[in-house]
Amino acid sequence: MRIEHLRERSDLGVISAGALKSLGVTNPWRRCTAGGPWQRMYPGVVLLHNGPPTPDQQLTAALLRAGPGAVVTGAEACRRHGLPARAPEIRVLVPGTARGSGTLILERASPMPASSDVGGYPVVSAARAVVDACRFLRSEDEATALIAAAVQRGRCTPHDLQAETRTNRFGTKLVRTVLRELGRAESVAERDARRLSRRIRLTTPHWNATITGADGVLIGRPDAWYDDVGLAWEIDSKAFHFGPRDYERTLARNSRYAAAGILVVQTLPTRLRNEPDAVARELKAAHKAAEARPRPPVYVVEAQGA
Repeated sequence: MRIEHLRERSDLGVISAGALKSLGVTNPWRRCTAGGPWQRMYPGVVLLHNGPPTPDQQLTAALLRAGPGAVVTGAEACRRHGLPARAPEIRVLVPGTARGSGTLILERASPMPASSDVGGYPVVSAARAVVDACRFLRSEDEATALIAAAVQRGRCTPHDLQAETRTNRFGTKLVRTVLRELGRAESVAERDARRLSRRIRLTTPHWNATITGADGVLIGRPDAWYDDVGLAWEIDSKAFHFGPRDYERTLARNSRYAAAGILVVQTLPTRLRNEPDAVARELKAAHKAAEARPRPPVYVVEAQGA
């Protein structure tokens, strides 16, 4: 049978050995040997070329191996939801017993979680994907970054994540710890900033507060606001300054601070993590300088508690 016809009957070039045999290929494994034109993806699953599989081909093969009713979870599901997650394996939930192979992990789930079509694949909710991915992380920073990204990008809410940990608490200690630690922090960097601020005893209840002038016009929404002296602290990541518009917004924000008489400390997240003592000295010096001049006539309109 011509390879073009086989590819037409496959899904992205992925096909079961049973389907190949029904199409007249009596021994597909002979073509999957070293140097052969095809390759064995999983037991009973063949890829009709011998080059590196694409992520979609890898996932298609995993679901074909898993069988009907299977849904994607964990890091792969996070990636399908547009979240930064890395893991060498693909985790798939199945309604019955099944055996994984290599980097394919099959887990029986009862009841099966709800799923939706994401790019043509059955994928669990973002909250379930994040919780399942975090079950196999060992770093609090990795878990915090993933959870913060999911919330910031609107894929799920902290309440959604908490609900998932209540549904199945097995292996969710790290998620629950991170949710408590983050509180209302919006990123790993903000969490580190809160810790540093407490350590040097420059505490403030104003995180992500909205600051306006006497006329009510918005000035800024600093990561931290020291209202007693009118000092703003911004944790500015290079990741948010790739485009010219981002750079322009940062310049405009700093100009508004300057025009209102607000002192501002700008810190890169990498310095906050790698040079905390130096950042602490800068922040304390700025606070002292702000304290030495009259406080500008600016106001907190809305603040999110620490």
